[in-house]
Amino acid sequence: MTAIRSRKPALMLQGTGSDVGKSLLAAGLCRLFARRGLAVRPFKPQNMSNNAAVTEDGGEIGRAQALQARACGVRPRSDMNPVLLKPQSETGAQVVVQGKVVASATARDYYALKPSLLPKVLESFARLEAEADLMVVEGAGSAAEVNLRAADIANMGFAEAADIPVVLVADIDRGGVIAAIVGTHALLPETERARLKGYVINRFRGDPALFAPAVDIIFERTGLPCLGIIPWFADAALLPAEDAASLTGRSSGGDGIRIIVPRLSRIANFDDFDPLAAEPDVRLEMVAPGRPLPLDADLIILPGSKSTIADLNFLRQQGWDIDIKAHLRRGGRVLGICAGYQMLGGRVADPLGVEGPVGGVAAGLGLLAVDTVMEGDKVLTEMAGTAAGGVAVRGYEMHMGRTSGPDTARPLLTLDGRPDGAVSRDGLVSGCYLHGLFASDSFRAGFLAGLRPGRGGGLAYETLVDDVLDRLADHLERHMAVEPLWRIANRTDPG
Repeated sequence: MTAIRSRKPALMLQGTGSDVGKSLLAAGLCRLFARRGLAVRPFKPQNMSNNAAVTEDGGEIGRAQALQARACGVRPRSDMNPVLLKPQSETGAQVVVQGKVVASATARDYYALKPSLLPKVLESFARLEAEADLMVVEGAGSAAEVNLRAADIANMGFAEAADIPVVLVADIDRGGVIAAIVGTHALLPETERARLKGYVINRFRGDPALFAPAVDIIFERTGLPCLGIIPWFADAALLPAEDAASLTGRSSGGDGIRIIVPRLSRIANFDDFDPLAAEPDVRLEMVAPGRPLPLDADLIILPGSKSTIADLNFLRQQGWDIDIKAHLRRGGRVLGICAGYQMLGGRVADPLGVEGPVGGVAAGLGLLAVDTVMEGDKVLTEMAGTAAGGVAVRGYEMHMGRTSGPDTARPLLTLDGRPDGAVSRDGLVSGCYLHGLFASDSFRAGFLAGLRPGRGGGLAYETLVDDVLDRLADHLERHMAVEPLWRIANRTDPG
């Protein structure tokens, strides 16, 4: 196995399981140490997510690493997440290495591929480390997936190759936290146990004093110190989420503008809707499979997807195509973003097998007079432009399709001097390829006012995100043993 020895201070957060809050804690630590004047860089060797961000070097990484880069005060780069897996089916995923798509692989094929990716992972880590005072590294899933350890590049496999210390993160909200920590420790071989320097308890509710006996029990079984008992941080819901499993509707109540997003099976880039969810005058609801789309919505948004044709079929299986047409008959509005835009047209063709079988074709919803052909070259670029009335908008494109047809003569946006998207003749249906458009405050305010005049807008979304990151850093300052963590990162902690 190729290995390097990390020379700069570095700290890796590994979980006792998936979704224990590693990404959020890493973002908070990035902001905390960056505020102390350190050059901090985030890193995640391997990630699995369909919620990706475009980087300044023209690649793509997991959304969590983009948020962590923001917490550090730097632009996201492909090296921050050198291996990204984007699920396309129950058993297969698109493999992105250092920002570029290199293959589509089944789980078994990817397991065989992983050892060859470790040099790339270490190469990316070394480039970031060269400019950093501190590396904050995030693992993936569970540190104790010992059945997959032989080819691991995400957790202990990376920690040993880079020779960096590890802190466990455990989620008390899901229960069984003592067993999760002690069990993880017990399953690891002795050399990896020695790399563990402590643990943090995340998402705590109630009186921490009641957990004191548990700290003693864990220490007796593992010898690991507790480095923090972190109370539930409710404002986490205001930050971009990466895992589709965390998607829930957020409602302001009352008679706010009601926006519905059907939760497709391969939903992607769903952070497009975070600025809408943060608006106090908006009720945003992600509708789960098996439920009809509500009839009283002001707007239905079809989101991005990793598999347009597969999710078109999925949408019809839920009966959502019928609900969307009923919504339009009542005078409601429909917007499609990226794959959602493609679905609104008359036809989606995949002659090269970009997303599925070669020659695949599916009828769209027929709500826009456009057709889409999937192509092999992926568009990954940041864009800026205007909407109707010259309102500024910015975001990014991330797609592998080309859309054309009569309704593109009425584009929704103009990006870098060229038209993007389409609007139906009656103005009720529209679509575009621009992700992140609702983060532009002036565009979002105008768009919401078009749904209900005088409602919505007024929120400074980008300022809100930075304020929440600062509050998160303050939260960790209060509840984590920050100085011991810094000593661990410097390898000066006696443990």
